[in-house]
Amino acid sequence: MSASSSALRPLPRPGVLAIEAYVPGKSAAPGVAKIHKLSSNETPLGPSPRAVEALQAEAGTLALYPDGTSARLREAIGARYGLDPARIVCGAGSDELLTLLALAFVGPGDEGIFCEHGFLVYRIAILTAGGTPVVAPETDLTANVDAILAAVTPRTRIVYLANPNNPTGTYLPFDEVRRLHAGLPGNVLLVLDGAYAEYVRANDYSAGREMALEAGNVVMTRTFSKIHGLAAQRIGWMVGPEPVVDALNRIRGPFNLSAGAIAAGAAAIADDAHVAKAIAHNDEWLAWLAREVEALGLTVTPSVGNFLLIHFPDTPGRTAAEADAHLTRAGVIVRRVTSYGLPDALRVTVGSAESNRAFVAALTGFLRGEGA
Repeated sequence: MSASSSALRPLPRPGVLAIEAYVPGKSAAPGVAKIHKLSSNETPLGPSPRAVEALQAEAGTLALYPDGTSARLREAIGARYGLDPARIVCGAGSDELLTLLALAFVGPGDEGIFCEHGFLVYRIAILTAGGTPVVAPETDLTANVDAILAAVTPRTRIVYLANPNNPTGTYLPFDEVRRLHAGLPGNVLLVLDGAYAEYVRANDYSAGREMALEAGNVVMTRTFSKIHGLAAQRIGWMVGPEPVVDALNRIRGPFNLSAGAIAAGAAAIADDAHVAKAIAHNDEWLAWLAREVEALGLTVTPSVGNFLLIHFPDTPGRTAAEADAHLTRAGVIVRRVTSYGLPDALRVTVGSAESNRAFVAALTGFLRGEGA
């Protein structure tokens, strides 16, 4: 073997090393006995008891491969939303589907668009597919349709829109979503990410299910990780045009959902009463948290999700970084959002009554200079 050949090594293709790996929110505070985890937008109510029972019932089938088509889950989703199961694709979380969409429709030389403070996975998915990420600026921390359309070029192949958006909690009225779609070329895929759709109470909002059924270039993705409380099971789903569904089924893993995930998801989607409890809890405590935080003199971005984005001044002793450190010492874990371009803000999930009160108490102590 020559010296030159021995120096060779496998190299990732261009673009892979430009990816900054996704870093989830903290989940621990070393040395603190009681933890209130408000960093990952998980539901404080947990999963439906029906989902737990369904998952446990699968324990005797661990040696068997799951159904590679996730038929039971797709049928349950179809029954819940009046959809043809053939138009549904299930994935290991909506993250997998967001990435598969890029892999199927974006390639080297192509571009993908997402908003300034959009979900970090969009950029990762576009780069993974070999494409070029293009960021559309927002207005008042809200997606701007005109800015997105201005970013479209002949190389654009996909547009990701989180509605409502994480971490800002803002949303686009559906008339604006329709205006966005009307302005896109027919060969550009519009991906409507409705991870937090169940929480929205605004009358002018729609997650886009009808558009995904009617248009040839729109899909809607959803997740079981938030209101359904099944984050550990990694379950997502998508509805869209038959050609898009066909493309994803060709490239997804043949057994991308476990048998337990399929069973738990099918049970959870049918438990309307559990979802209603989660919505009622969020309605009450989202408003309470916003009032309490604003009463402390901090700015809160109005949110339609199950979380709040709280802004801190760039003043020594009162910064977001210092607040995060203080809250962690108090056992309250929230989310830094510097990677989203928001270094002066923290995102806090609506938690249990106990956790919400613990957060406000710890934040109050921080602003009063306690424990500094």
